[in-house]
Amino acid sequence: MNTVIHKAETRGHANHGWLNSYHTFSFANYYNPQRMNFGVLRVLNDDMVSESQGFGTHPHRDMEIVSIPLEGDLKHKDNMGNSTIIKEGDIQVMSAGTGVMHSEYNNNPDKPVKFLQIWVIPNKQNVPPRYDQISLADIAKENKFYQVLSPNKEDEGVWIHQDAWFHIGKFTKGNSDVYQIKKAGNGVYVFVLEGEVEINGEQLSKRDGMGVWDTEQFTVTATEDARVLLMEVPMELPK
Repeated sequence: MNTVIHKAETRGHANHGWLNSYHTFSFANYYNPQRMNFGVLRVLNDDMVSESQGFGTHPHRDMEIVSIPLEGDLKHKDNMGNSTIIKEGDIQVMSAGTGVMHSEYNNNPDKPVKFLQIWVIPNKQNVPPRYDQISLADIAKENKFYQVLSPNKEDEGVWIHQDAWFHIGKFTKGNSDVYQIKKAGNGVYVFVLEGEVEINGEQLSKRDGMGVWDTEQFTVTATEDARVLLMEVPMELPK
C-alpha cells in the first residue's frame, strides 16, 4: 500500500471576503507542483460562500463537476435550463462536455453555505453536457460506506464519465468498515468531513486528506464520531 497525507492546514487558502476557499490541489492562485492532482481527481475545494453571494455565470468544458453541500442551500442555474437548489444531504453532478455556462449562489440570506466542489477529469471528451442531482437520504447508512457516485447509470447515486466511485460513511466512535477497491489500478482519496479516523495506523482529523493506492482494500476506523468521503479514481491520466 502506498499513501500520501495532506493535513488540513497544508491546503491552499484564498479568502475573497464573499468566498473563503481551501484547495487540496493546485487551483487558481494556489500552485504547488507536488499537489496537482490525485490521479484523475483534479480539484477538491472546500468552499464557504457568504449570505446571498456566489459565483456569477462562468464556463466549463470537458470536466466532471461534483458538488456536495455540507451546510446551507446552494442555488444552481445553467444554460441547459436547470434552476435548482441543492442542500445538505444532496449530491449534484454536471458533465461539462462540449461546454456549459452556470452560476452558483448561496440561497440563504442569513447564513453561509458550505460545500465541496470536486473536479474529475473524464475518460471521454466532447460529450453532450448534462446535469443531475439526487437526495442521499434514501441510500444513507450508519457505520458503513454507501455509494453516492459511479460510472454506471443504473447504480445507486449519480454517475460520471469516468471509472470512479464515491462513497460516504457516517460512523460512531469505535466502528469501522473495510473498503474494497472496485477497479484494479485505481486509488482512493479519503477526505474527513467531520471527526477523526484511523487508516493503516495514520490518524486523520477534520478536513485532512489521505491518498491510498497499490492495495486491494483498506480499513477506516472511527476514533471519534466521524463522517468520511471516499473518492476512488483511476491513477493514470487519460491519454
